[in-house]
Amino acid sequence: MSTITASQHQAAAALAARLPLPGPLTAEACAASEVPADNAATAVVASFVGAVSADLAVVLLDLKPLLAAAGTPSSLVSPADVMAAALGAAAESLGDGVLGAPSVQDALQLFSDTETSVFRLSGPSGITGWFAVRLRGVQSGTSLRRSPAFGSAANLGRISNVEMAMTVEIGRTRMSVRDVLDLEPGAVIELDRSAGAPADVLLNGRLVAHGEVVVVDQDYAVRITQILDVPDGSL
Repeated sequence: MSTITASQHQAAAALAARLPLPGPLTAEACAASEVPADNAATAVVASFVGAVSADLAVVLLDLKPLLAAAGTPSSLVSPADVMAAALGAAAESLGDGVLGAPSVQDALQLFSDTETSVFRLSGPSGITGWFAVRLRGVQSGTSLRRSPAFGSAANLGRISNVEMAMTVEIGRTRMSVRDVLDLEPGAVIELDRSAGAPADVLLNGRLVAHGEVVVVDQDYAVRITQILDVPDGSL
């Protein structure tokens, strides 16, 4: 078992607090051998990329309470969808970065890796599952050293051809799974932004600019109106 860092403990505690299961849940470090192979083969897995990158996985002994929390049964909702918020809370404990979309995968290799820290999730009725977190980076004792930031022109030249995901966001909202399942053609979803407010321009999930939506040759585009200060190495 790898040396467990404070951030890994915090990630496990944050996940336990957000899982929609009868609780309260606790997270305690344990051996990977505790995790049943059959359950680890159908884990919910997500990758986190940031100043500290990591692989995250959740295994539950019984998925019924989790799916019951989603409300009306539907093929549109999977265990990965229901666990997304909990995994997001765990990722926030690791610092700034971007969490990939969770998916159901075979996590046997992740749980058995010597660099992976495993936590037992327990509730009022006993063990409910396990959480695995494997940090990716350069290990130094019990801490994780950051890789050198691509701050200099020489380093930036090495990645100048790397493509990054740019997204324009006009607003957000939060909805329960039940409300999402009740959506029909013609339904109106109210966003948290007033008409005429600038759109957000995000690079790899990080806000870098504001702009206004325009139409160019019948295609939507965005005209940049403000560039925000972004700390070196934070993208």
